[in-house]
Amino acid sequence: MAFAVGYGIALIGALVAYQLSAGKSNKRKYMVWGVALMLAISPFLSFAIGLTYASIVENGWAIPGTILILFPIIFIIGLIMLLIGIFKKKEQTI
Repeated sequence: MAFAVGYGIALIGALVAYQLSAGKSNKRKYMVWGVALMLAISPFLSFAIGLTYASIVENGWAIPGTILILFPIIFIIGLIMLLIGIFKKKEQTI
């Protein structure tokens, strides 16, 4: 049942990021989604996936192993998106 909390928080984080980035520039969208991935989505999603996988294979040691693999990957993707948003040039209008 705890994995449902992880999936729920990750889903809420994605919905909040979507609401905050709707109608904004691409630069702002990259920044919002980068922060959302790093803070709201990656820790809770990796935890929930770890719990789900551990219940499937019936081994408690699968939880930290899965978290140690997934969390840094998703976090680095979020960091890259944030850096793209920070260093991206503004679009020029003609």
